[in-house]
Amino acid sequence: MGSRGSIWSRAAAVAAATPDTRNRYVDFLRALSICAVVVGHWLIAAPYVAGGELTLGNMLEHQEWTRLLTWVFQVMPVFFIVGGYSNGVSWNAARRDGRPYSEWLRGRLQRLVGPVLPLLALWVILGVIAGRLGMSPEMVAAGSQMALIPIWFLAVYVGVVVVVPLTYSAWERYGLTSVAVLALAVVIDDVLFFAADLRAVGWLNYAFIWVAAHQLGYAWRDGYLSGPKLGPAWAIAGALLMVALVTLGPYPVSMVSVPGQEVSNTLPPKLPMLTLAVVQIGLLLSIEAPMRRWLNGAAPWTATVLVNGMIMTVFLWHLTASTLVIASAIWLGDIGLTVEPGSGAWWAARPLWLGLYAVGLVLFALAFMRFERGGGARTVAAWRQVAGAALVCAGLALLALHGIGGDGPLGLRLWVLLLPFAGAALAGVNPLGAAPARAAG
Repeated sequence: MGSRGSIWSRAAAVAAATPDTRNRYVDFLRALSICAVVVGHWLIAAPYVAGGELTLGNMLEHQEWTRLLTWVFQVMPVFFIVGGYSNGVSWNAARRDGRPYSEWLRGRLQRLVGPVLPLLALWVILGVIAGRLGMSPEMVAAGSQMALIPIWFLAVYVGVVVVVPLTYSAWERYGLTSVAVLALAVVIDDVLFFAADLRAVGWLNYAFIWVAAHQLGYAWRDGYLSGPKLGPAWAIAGALLMVALVTLGPYPVSMVSVPGQEVSNTLPPKLPMLTLAVVQIGLLLSIEAPMRRWLNGAAPWTATVLVNGMIMTVFLWHLTASTLVIASAIWLGDIGLTVEPGSGAWWAARPLWLGLYAVGLVLFALAFMRFERGGGARTVAAWRQVAGAALVCAGLALLALHGIGGDGPLGLRLWVLLLPFAGAALAGVNPLGAAPARAAG
């Protein structure tokens, strides 16, 4: 109780010092989107033991109706839009105050890259232990890949943050046209993907779609999206287009990848993901005014500050927590894992499993939240920051796709694992995080 009270008290102190000019709804949507991702990942996980064999199943395979739930739980677009709003505000302020790009980028790289380093270090240790216990590199790769899925987002988002000066300049000069051009690029990319069977070009949509979502954050900041009329209009237009794409076009219904399905809306992302971004932000911004009034209350705003103070830790560690809970259940004799996914008993047990996952996540969050505080980064040249960020992004993307297991020394893909650490060192990121003197808000 003392520790929890202390954390809440620190968050309350930060909340009380919030200036009236801050848009608290931005922070609330950031927290809400990450919490939705965590719960969504935990819900679709369907590990199952039959005949002594473990299958790491997915509810999207077992019950097709659950694919519609991804329209609610796939909220990464919201996070990129919120990022666009926040980065637009902070970059504009940096320019106004005469602060250089390297100074602006330094804190962001520390907060984004710092928290992922202890996660990777732990998985190196777990991978070595698993290999010593006789687990094959393929099994290590599968288990670690399941836990490291969240880092794909970080690989993309860090890249988007690095190019903020360019994207913000494009927004200032071209406004919504900058979004329209990216949307057109997405359409062309998808046509080449499907009609010309140029599957490799589909990966370009990671840049086109997520930068476009980030541009929508600039649009929100400048008043193009929010309001009782504008918000619903954007949401209706996006919903009509999204429904048309998944019913009349070649796109699947699910907004996350379904194992065994040839086409995915996320790997690589496709046009329905951009329409989903428009739907979600239109709906959320249609209620911005009452939500901002509600967030003036001490309790909801303190809770928002508390979650945002550990948000990257929660996001990065939530699948590691659930993976280790599942591993513990296997060690205890497959307890709870022999219930067939999708059955009534399986759904009835979900609250218990979610509770166990949450307990594990809280322990990780309390242990590692200090790594995402913004201080502690060294000031280095901008070219080093950009080059370091590129190495980090490359390493995280490869680890998200294939995990840590491989045919290298110790049964690990050591050269891939070294990329994020080398990139962090080059960019001046402090691997030990900032001093825990104050709470992040």
